Amino acid sequence: MSRDWPLKVRLQHRLDQDGYVVFPHAPEVAAWAEAARIAGLTVLQRGGDFRHGRTWFVGVDALPNAPDGSIGGVPLAGPFMAHVTAPAQWHHAQLSVVFSGYPQQDEGESDAAHRYRRLRDAAHVDGLLPEGPDKRRHLREPHGFILGLPLDDVAASPLVVWPGSHLVMQKAFAEVFAGVQPTDCGDLDITEAYQVARRAVFEMCPRVEVAAKPGQTILLDRHLVHGVAPWAEGAAGDMRMIAYFRPQVDMAQWL
Repeated sequence: MSRDWPLKVRLQHRLDQDGYVVFPHAPEVAAWAEAARIAGLTVLQRGGDFRHGRTWFVGVDALPNAPDGSIGGVPLAGPFMAHVTAPAQWHHAQLSVVFSGYPQQDEGESDAAHRYRRLRDAAHVDGLLPEGPDKRRHLREPHGFILGLPLDDVAASPLVVWPGSHLVMQKAFAEVFAGVQPTDCGDLDITEAYQVARRAVFEMCPRVEVAAKPGQTILLDRHLVHGVAPWAEGAAGDMRMIAYFRPQVDMAQWL
């Protein structure tokens, strides 16, 4: 039996129970994070999709990693690989950069939406896209998992999770999609069911800020409710960077 087997089991148990796990520092992850940080700074200089008063660079598909996940010749590797099904090709990672003062209110953003971002960390489940003037939710981007790799110290505006929320959301999704063909799932308006389940999460599950540094990796269950904390008052520095991979799967696998 491999000496690291007990650790793998403990980490998998936490992932199953809490819906997320933070892997300990690994040199190969730190090397990837440093290469990605350097590339990320270049991406920022080119500009792109800034929101919330230019306090958030969205950076979807902005990181120029290779299809094998490597960047700058540094391979994507680490203990997380034992807990995911790696895609045949890794998509370009999101480069999510939060700046001091996040979040400011964008022109055209409603007071309610801005308040939710400030007070509830814009908590959401990935892949459920708001559509139309009423922002109705549809499952358009089913992901197999969410993998976050901090490129610097993210403590000033950390990822926020609600441990156990994936179980609440899984139950709600199983009910709302019951009897629906996978090919039709994206067309179903699930706004009400989603909002009811999310309110239950806020009542039942604790809010946890996830502290992580380069060399660590954060793995989230695809159904976990998560968000981003506002920039901490008095925090050092002026920005924080994290790369996210969200490999897509078909609807049947997501459900």
